[in-house]
Amino acid sequence: MSYSLSILDKSPIPPGATAADALANTVALAKLAEQLGYYRFWVAEHHSTPLLASSAPEVLISHILAHTSRIRVGSGGVMLQHYSPYKVAETFNLLAALAPGRVDLGVGKAPGGLPFSTRALQHYHDAARKPDFTAQLTELNAFLNEGQPEGHPLAGAKATPLPPITPGRFLLGGSPDSARLAARLGWDFAYAGHFNGDPLNIQQSIAVYRQWTGKVPALALYAFAAETREQAQALVGELKLFKVTLEDGRSVNVPSREAAEEFARQAGSSRYQLEEKHPHVIAGTAGDVRAELDSLHQSYGIREFIIDIPVAQFALRRASIALLAEAREPLAA
Repeated sequence: MSYSLSILDKSPIPPGATAADALANTVALAKLAEQLGYYRFWVAEHHSTPLLASSAPEVLISHILAHTSRIRVGSGGVMLQHYSPYKVAETFNLLAALAPGRVDLGVGKAPGGLPFSTRALQHYHDAARKPDFTAQLTELNAFLNEGQPEGHPLAGAKATPLPPITPGRFLLGGSPDSARLAARLGWDFAYAGHFNGDPLNIQQSIAVYRQWTGKVPALALYAFAAETREQAQALVGELKLFKVTLEDGRSVNVPSREAAEEFARQAGSSRYQLEEKHPHVIAGTAGDVRAELDSLHQSYGIREFIIDIPVAQFALRRASIALLAEAREPLAA
């Protein structure tokens, strides 16, 4: 049984480059991924950071769709807590009408930034009326279907235009609870293995989703290929994430201790817990990466891997995508 390869791109801004450079690189990678037979190309949402250029994935998706013709393009993902579910449904219905059968709506729960940007995004929200994530996702799902049921405060509103093929729907998460929520709403599920690579948690999340749907979720992970194993491992280095948990229970993964301290400062919290995490990165030759993906496929039945390349330099990311494409056919066979 074969599996598909897809790409998640965050539009990193390398030293000495500009945001315009980074976005042009993302479009170039999407075009290359299409030429090489990748299945999807997703772009991320990050706010108020000098390191990443993609703050509005729906805008970037539209641009990529206009520069490609076959590959599916989507969000990995829209940070739903900041937005009106109705507006998200309208936006992705419009994208799906522009490119029928090629648009994915991936939704995430994380803030995609530090508290100052979250505050700015939600400044005009009525906090007393803001629903939790499950309610927001349920509302979004209804707008993507026929609209809210009779008796709902927003009944009667339709998310137009109505596309000939509705956008694909993916919940991005890293727990059995997320898998259960995706299954309950009839959404596809993409497990965020690059943030939570614990084998037991992966196994439990997959088992829950499979029990409810009979399907296996996609698996997102860090992977990077170079000409030699030593070169790949040296270029990736030691990847670290820091989980910061505030006194009020809020938690988020950030890339450095400094970012964790800044998150707490912006949140107005002087006391917090910090957990250093070392995400698993598949780094080596294309054959090394292929062998590990094959092992994950055999262990869990994964049918699609969404690859996040943890290197900022465009030439290295482009080379990695090409090397993995070359190694894909023996693996699929």
